[in-house]
Amino acid sequence: MSVLTHLTSLANTLKIQDAERIGIDRSINNLNSKVNLYISNVENKFVYGSYDRKTILKRSYDPNSDVDYMIVFSDGASYQPQTLINRVKNFVQTIYTRSEIYQSSPTVVLELNHIKFEITPAYQSWGTLYIPAPSSNYNDWISTYPQQIKTDLNTKNQSNLYLIRKLVRLLKYWNVKNNKVYSSYELENLILSFNYLFCLNLKDYLFTAVENLPIYHLSLLNQIKVNRLKNIIAETKKYEAENMPYSAELEIAKEF
Repeated sequence: MSVLTHLTSLANTLKIQDAERIGIDRSINNLNSKVNLYISNVENKFVYGSYDRKTILKRSYDPNSDVDYMIVFSDGASYQPQTLINRVKNFVQTIYTRSEIYQSSPTVVLELNHIKFEITPAYQSWGTLYIPAPSSNYNDWISTYPQQIKTDLNTKNQSNLYLIRKLVRLLKYWNVKNNKVYSSYELENLILSFNYLFCLNLKDYLFTAVENLPIYHLSLLNQIKVNRLKNIIAETKKYEAENMPYSAELEIAKEF
């Protein structure tokens, strides 16, 4: 097996398969119905984040994989965030009595057997969405554009041989194995920011992305982890240049 075959196989394995997605979609539809029935002043509700972008990892590879779900309240601007967080929390505690439920500001976490939801309250004003702001300990609101990264990802994916989603999944897998060197959101944005000139396959894209990963803002421990990954990529390329495909595959398999 070549490095490219190895990486392609892994990227496909990490992807949530159709049967699993059907079950998650059923839970989403069920949640939508319950929100309609039991919560008042809901202007909109939708799934966003990595599940919506199809960059989420299977829970067998990332136990913390979750579905981001936003509830937009028509009266949200009249309240502080905690009021709406409490409204969401009361709803899930009433309807999902046998599930694990807890607040993880600014979200309410609803953990079912097969998937975890992180539900975020929001309100909309003049086309802009507002969610609880971390910088204020979630006591104030901050604007957000949850669909922008999806649009950027779709555009980047289409112009790069439809390999960007596979690349994201590979690097998220490495990131989870290394205790989240980068936040998932930061990592996806980094991948979208890189230039993949002359990349022809998934291996090229991975090598380019890793070589461009920044470390200046990371802790010393995380810098060591990223530099180790960069060294593995360098050694893999060296083995390939020396026509040693078996050694190259063993090298890349240290992290992938």
